[in-house]
Amino acid sequence: MLIDNYGRKIEYLRISVTDRCNFRCIYCQSREPIKFIPHEELLTYEEIEEVVRTAVELGVKRVRLTGGEPLGRKGIEGLVERLSKIEGLQDLSLTTNGYLLLEKAEILKRAGLKRLNISLDTLKEEKFEKITGGFSFDKIWKGVLKALEVGFEPLKINMVVIRGLNDDEIIDMAKLTLRYPWEIRFIEFMPIGGSVLWNEENVVSISEIKKILETFFPLEPVSSFGGGPARVFKWKDAVGKLGFISPLSEHFCNKCNRFRITANGMLRTCLFSDEEINLKDYLRGGKGSLKEAFFLALQRKPEKRLLKPTQRPMRAIGG
Repeated sequence: MLIDNYGRKIEYLRISVTDRCNFRCIYCQSREPIKFIPHEELLTYEEIEEVVRTAVELGVKRVRLTGGEPLGRKGIEGLVERLSKIEGLQDLSLTTNGYLLLEKAEILKRAGLKRLNISLDTLKEEKFEKITGGFSFDKIWKGVLKALEVGFEPLKINMVVIRGLNDDEIIDMAKLTLRYPWEIRFIEFMPIGGSVLWNEENVVSISEIKKILETFFPLEPVSSFGGGPARVFKWKDAVGKLGFISPLSEHFCNKCNRFRITANGMLRTCLFSDEEINLKDYLRGGKGSLKEAFFLALQRKPEKRLLKPTQRPMRAIGG
C-alpha cells in the first residue's frame, strides 16, 4: 500500500490527459503567453493505462481524469472504457467544462465512467461569456441536463468563487439543490499558475460563503462520497447537497489521500508544490519500475502545503 511518512494512505489519483482547453477563462489565464505541451510529451493512453494499473496494484481505488479539457482529447471515450475494466478500480470520474457533454455524456456513461464534475462559475449568460472567452452558457446547461438524464449520479457542479466576479451568485447557485439532486461545490480561489486575477483580496473564504448561505437556510452536515476534500452540507428538504473546499483558509493536508499526474507525465505529491517525478523516465527511459516512482513520491510528499504560489498552470496540473 501507498502510505507516506505521516501515515496518510494514498488511494486517489488525478490524471491530466491534456493541458489544452477550448475555454479561455479569465481566472485561469497566466501573465505569461500560453505555451502548450507538445503532443509527443503527453502520456499516451497506453501509458496512462499502465500507470493506473500499477497504482491500483499499490492500493489506489479512485481515479479522476482532468485537463485542460479532457473531452477535447481525441479518443477519450476509449481511455475511459479501458480504465473502467481495470480490476480493483472502484471509482472512475472526470472533470469537464461541460462544452462537449451534450454530445458525449451518453457515450461516456456507456464506456464505464461513473461520475462527473462540471466546472460552472456563473448562471448568467453575459457573465459566462465574459469568464470563458465568448462561449455560450446555453450549450453548457443543456450538457449538464443531459448528464443528469443519462444517469450520472452524484453530479457535482464546481464554482470557484471570486470577489467582484461571481460572489453575488452564491445563493442562486446553491438554490439549484432545491430542484436538482446535485452537489454544488464552492471552491476558494487559489494562487496557481500566475493567474492575472490572483490577489488575496479576491478570495472569498468558505466561512464567508457559509454565512451567506445560512442567511437563506441553516446548513445541515451530511456524509459525502468520493474521498475528496469537500465538507458537505445541505439545506433542509433540499434534494441536492452543498460542498465546500477550503484549500487556503482551512487546509486539509492531514487528510490528503492523493497524487496528481500532469499532462506531460509528471507525478506531483502536492498541488501546491512544484517538485515532480517524471514518469516518462520510467515508462520510456528504463529508469526503473513505476512502483519505484510511486514509492519515491511517498518519501517526498510534504506534511503540509507550501505557502508560495505554484508556477505550473492548473490546466497542466489537472483541475
